[in-house]
This record gives sequence, structure tokens and C-alpha cells, in this order.
Amino acid sequence: MDKNTYTTLTLLLLVTYVSSTLGQSCEGRCMDMSTSCSCLSTCVSLNSCCPDYRQFCVETVPYSGSMFGGMDFVILHATFNKSSQIICRFNSDTDTVGYVDEHGRAHCISPLLYETGWIHFELSSDNGTTFNREGAWLSVHTGKLDSSLKATLVNSTQWQYYGTPNVGGSLQMEWNTSLVRAEKVNIELWGYRETGEAYSDNWRGEWRYLYSLAKDYPNNGSFSFIPKPAHNGFSSWELGNIRVSSSSYPDGMRNIQATWTEDHALAWHLEEAFRQNSAAWALEKCAAWDQLENQLPDFLSEIIDCPCTLAQARADTGRFHTDYGCDIDRGSVCTYHPGSVHCVRAVQASPKYAAGQQCCYDSTGSQVLTADSIGGSTPDRGHDWGSPPYKKPPRIPGQSHWVYDVLSFYYCCLWSDNCHYYFKHRPSSDCRRYQAPSSAVVFGDPHFITFDGVSFSFNGKGEYTLVTSADKQLMIQGRTEPVNEGTKATKLSAVAMQEASSDVIEVRLVGGNDHLEVLQNQKRLSFTEQSWMDLKGVFVFSPLSSNVTVMFPTGAGVEVRLREGTMTTTVLLPEAFRDATRGLLGNLNGNPKDDLTLNSGLPVQNQSDPQEVFNFGASWAISNESSLFTYDSDLLLEEYFFAPKHDPAFIPVFSAPDHPDDPLHSQASEICVGEGAQFCRYDILVGRSPQMGNATRLSFQSHISLVEDLKPVVTCGWLSPPNNGKKEGTTYLRGAKVNFTCDEGYTLKGSSERVCLRTGQWSGEETSCVVTMYEGQVGQVGQVGQVGQVCPSAVVWFHNRN
Repeated sequence: MDKNTYTTLTLLLLVTYVSSTLGQSCEGRCMDMSTSCSCLSTCVSLNSCCPDYRQFCVETVPYSGSMFGGMDFVILHATFNKSSQIICRFNSDTDTVGYVDEHGRAHCISPLLYETGWIHFELSSDNGTTFNREGAWLSVHTGKLDSSLKATLVNSTQWQYYGTPNVGGSLQMEWNTSLVRAEKVNIELWGYRETGEAYSDNWRGEWRYLYSLAKDYPNNGSFSFIPKPAHNGFSSWELGNIRVSSSSYPDGMRNIQATWTEDHALAWHLEEAFRQNSAAWALEKCAAWDQLENQLPDFLSEIIDCPCTLAQARADTGRFHTDYGCDIDRGSVCTYHPGSVHCVRAVQASPKYAAGQQCCYDSTGSQVLTADSIGGSTPDRGHDWGSPPYKKPPRIPGQSHWVYDVLSFYYCCLWSDNCHYYFKHRPSSDCRRYQAPSSAVVFGDPHFITFDGVSFSFNGKGEYTLVTSADKQLMIQGRTEPVNEGTKATKLSAVAMQEASSDVIEVRLVGGNDHLEVLQNQKRLSFTEQSWMDLKGVFVFSPLSSNVTVMFPTGAGVEVRLREGTMTTTVLLPEAFRDATRGLLGNLNGNPKDDLTLNSGLPVQNQSDPQEVFNFGASWAISNESSLFTYDSDLLLEEYFFAPKHDPAFIPVFSAPDHPDDPLHSQASEICVGEGAQFCRYDILVGRSPQMGNATRLSFQSHISLVEDLKPVVTCGWLSPPNNGKKEGTTYLRGAKVNFTCDEGYTLKGSSERVCLRTGQWSGEETSCVVTMYEGQVGQVGQVGQVGQVCPSAVVWFHNRN
């Protein structure tokens, strides 16, 4: 078809389309494109929306807020009458009362929810008779919410230790007055608890209004008081938070505009017995928790093991993510892990019990174990970030973790000195079963390094399979486009991915190639308010417009980084993917010889022949039926949807020319040195961009560093001090030394120094301390491997799970 014929046909289709869309409506049809006009979000850029699309498929500002609710948000674009009676319905079962402002804009109030992620809502303007508009609201874990959107406990330590020795006085809190539209406010305490039999169908989480600290208080952004022990049994509520809301509402009315503090241990309102002897009170609670844990199922065997080093933990981004409570990039304020500089949490909760894993590391990069320090790594019966489908314990974000893992830490370790109870049930995982993921990368013009380390360049134009795994139902696709007009080289411009029935996530270059855009099921996601999003079957983290990390339940991770107008895309796959991948990034099996295998199953005979490699890449072109990409512009439709998925007319330059008279030749020689120089030279001499060549060099080096960080390390496992003795050394990796000494009156038997050998075994002999023998006495032996000293008068039992 020639260009004139194509243009005529396009105009004819457009006229037919416009004629057919007249009278069509998006009412009740959002995300539907079955009729002649579209109610999909892509219709905006394609100019194919039904005329009333924005009236019925609404957007909001802000689009996110605390899962505790109370956020007032505006419905954009749609208009309303002052007489409209606004009701907003979330998840089909929770209603809040909204209003229309002086500009004719409707407002909704977000409700108290027991889940995080995007929550579908419907809007009624006739007091709930009909709900004909719909949108989505992002419910956020309180710990991940910006501090400006929360009420703040001034000196939070004082609040949570109130009533323990030498902690008392006046408590103060502050809030942003704009978050509550009222002259007078009520200051209310709300409590949380979980009832019913654990892991049964009647296990429930409950937020309840308890009592007010102040009523009709001026909305001046600050409140202070001297707390008293709660009456009427309210002191039995040990976890909660404080809500600031308009005093025009009845006490404890749900789902009204409000701002909340973070959830916290309610030491300040506990019964008088706590204040009289907090350690004894806490010990009794700790012992009761110990008995409860003895009756609950063991979750430790199903949680993932910790990485051995901080470098591994930060590199394994598909399975572990920074714990916002102990972040080395934010100053390492590790309140619950003293001595650690950084902690990570397993992204996914365990499959059966929804348990979590937390791994902490010291300034040397070594894992900190609770057998050695109160600040060590701890597993969690309830994952702090919750777990789909949320809503019920132990999957409720934040709260289930507080009930089973944090309050008990206060009982046993912070309010009393009985950590041995806590660490008996929450022992650190050492890393002897940890297996680092394998990584592959696409970068520059574009160049590929497979999971098994094969490197090659493929400059086809089209859409291709990067990774496919039938066993794990994972698909990752890449789109390439010419570097610029007239250049016979391409670059990666979009990556789309899905695992099983998860949301489809696409990351692509936009805005003159100066930032990345993320799409969820073809709809653009904004990260202006939140950097982390809980989506269906996938998590997405984007702290900057140049950085996106996608995490799937299998542990597969995809990192996309913007560098000089190109996308560097790294795929991380755990050991479970071994022998289960195909595509441009090869078969993850440790055998580089079979990585360049055509889609037909035939191997490339000569991997040094660029034409054969090009044919290999072309064989992995996808089809429209299998495509995960979004085609929301005329250019994308013309170049990729209606065109061949591999453009046979685009023949790239296969290798960098070597012409000394080329004005870029000297720059290429200066910039491109060392391993991987051939990729850098290609991008400068063919891509005609020294900046891109330098970015390619950096991407290559970053990948080499990542591979190095993820290399397996040898660990010999934890060693305890002998009874009646001490040890020096808390690192258990290859080459580490642990020294032993005995207390006065005891003699060391066995090795005083043991070294972790490359075999994973400790050198020397088992160490013990024997009573120094005097005439007529019998020696008593204290064997290694029983107890470890952690903090003053706190003896911690270490449970060896391996």
C-alpha cells in the first residue's frame, strides 16, 4: 500500500469513526472499548474517547492517601450542581459522604481501609440512588506515606515508653491544619486489635474509636496533654493511633475528613500497674505471648533466607526492598535494630502464613544475627507491608505485624529485659540456604548480556521477546526504535511485562527521551505522590523518573534505568527459573553455549557471525496477539501495530567502522577502554553519540559490578560462645575468625580461634570451658552451641533452622 492510499484509507476510517461515535456514552462502561468509541485511558492520546469520557471515568487530586482514610480529594474534569448529593462507594461496600465546592467540583473522603493498593470507587450525585461514575484511589501503608500527610508525635520515643522508669511529663503532637477543614477539632484515640482464632475464618482485625483526648479544640496544628491511665477497660487496647477531625461530627464517626498519627504502642494510656512496675507488667505480657507462640503454627520454614551480605541484599531487588525503618540512604535511623546500618524486607510474604523476612546488616556489610545482638535480623509472623488479598489477619498491612511482631518486642525487649523469649520465636535466618539470583541486561544500541554471560549486539527494529518462561508464566518483551533519523542502529525504547494474571506493566521512554513513563494495563501511572505501588500480582517502585523497579511474586525483578536517552534494563531471576527461560536473554542454566537459540529451537551455529546473530534476534519477534505493549499514538500504531513486528527493511550496521579520519574516532578511543569497549565504540561511531557511548560504558560496568555483588559467598554458620566463656567476632563468612576466652576459674578446651574455611566448615575443634581443676575436684564442661549473650542480662537462644 503506497502512502497516498494509506492516508486516504485513514481519513475514511476517521470519518466513519466520528460518525459512529455520536450518541455513545462512557456511563457504566469505563475500561470498555467494545463499541465504536473508547472508554479506555488510551482514548485521550488517540482522540477516540466517547464525548463524555472524562465525566464518567474520573481522575482525582490527590490520588493517594493513608489507608486510615480521611483524605479529601477532588474529582477532576466532571462538573456538578450545588444541589448534587455526593456519595462515594469504595470496593462496592464502603460509603463516604462527599460534597460539591463553590467551583462545582465534587469531593470524596477516603475511608478507613484494611488494605493497600488501588481501590476501585464509584460516585453517586443523587445520594446513592445511582453510581454511574468510577475511578481509583491509592491506599498507602502509613509507614510509606509522606510525613506532611500525617499528624506527628513529637518525640515519639517518649510516647511509646511513657510510664517506664524516668519517662513521663507532657506529650505533644502536631499536624498540618489544611488536612482538616474546620475551626475546631476533636482529638480522638482509636485502637486496633485482632480477634478470633488465629488462621481461622473468624480471625478479624478491628479499628475502634476509644475516647477523646479533647473536644472543640482550636485547629491550630498542635496539642499537648499529660496522659492518665485509661478507664473503663480501654487500657487493654495496646496499639492504636490518634485522629484529628472536625468537631462538627459526632464522636468516633467513621470516614470523615481527618488526619492521623502513625500507629504506635499506647504506653501512655496503659493501666496504673504498668506505671508502677513496667518491667514486671511487660514480663507477664511477654510470657503470655511466648505461650501463644508455642500454640501457633511454625512459619519459619517457609520464609526466604536472608542474603549473606549487604551488597547481595541491595542487589537482589526482585526479592528484597529497603526497610523504610532502617535505610542507609536516609541516615540509618534503625530504632528497632541498634548496631545495624541497613535493613531490607522480603518483598513477598510467605505463601501459606503470609509471614515476612527482615534482614539487617552492620557497617562492614555483614548480616547481624539476633544470637549476637538485639539489633539483628528478625522474621515476622505478619509481613509489615501486608499481603494480598489483605483485609484479614495476618495479611492486614502494618497492623498484623504490630500485633504479632512489634508489641511483643516492646513486651520482651524494650519495656523489660527478656529478649530471650522474643528471639526464641523470632530467630535470625542465617544465609546458608540463600541463593542469589542470576542477572541479564539490555543496554545501549542495544547490546545484550544473557543470564549465562553471553554478550552480543542486536540492532533490529521491532518488538521482541526478551524473556519467556512457560513454567513460571513470565513474559518480558522489548521494543526497539532507531537511535535517530538516518542512523542504522536501534535502542530499547519500551519494556512490557506480565507474570501469570498480574497487571501488565510497561516502562517506556517519553518526553524527548528524558524520563521514563510507567503504564499499568495501558493506563499511565503517576509517581508524584507515592514511589511504591501495590498492584495486582506485582509491585512497582519508582523513586525517580529515571528509575523503575518491577517485582513479581516468583521473585523475578526488572530494573529499568534511564541513561543518556537509552534504557538500561536488567532482569533478575531466582534459581527457580533455571532451565525455564527462553528469548533474547537466553536459557538460564549455566551453559552459555545454548543461549543463542532461535525461536524455532535451532541454535546459532556461529555466534561470531553478526548476520546469524541478527537472524537469531529477528526470530524472537512477537505477534500482535501476544503483545503486551500499549499502542496509544498514531506513530506507535503505524510503526509497530500495523507494521511487521520485525522490520525487514531496517538493516543495521553490524560493526563499528574504524576510520581514523572520523571526527569521533579520538573520543571513542578516549572513552571506550577496557572490557566492553566494543559496545561503547559502536554507540559512538555508529550511534554518533559520545554521551551514549559513555552511558553504555557505565551500564556495562554496572552490570559487571552487579554480577560480582551477586556471586555466592561461603558461610560457615553461626558459632556461639561456650558456657562460662565469651567469643569475639560476629562474622561467619569465608576467612572470618572467631576467638574464644573463658571466664575466670575456667580453662579453655578445644580451639581458641576458629576460621571459616572455603569448604564452609570451621577450622579447629569445638570449644568449651572447663572448670579449672584443683586437687579433689571434678571438672564441669560447658559445651558450645547452646546460648549466646546479646545485651545486658539478656540471654538469647539461637534456633538453627538449617
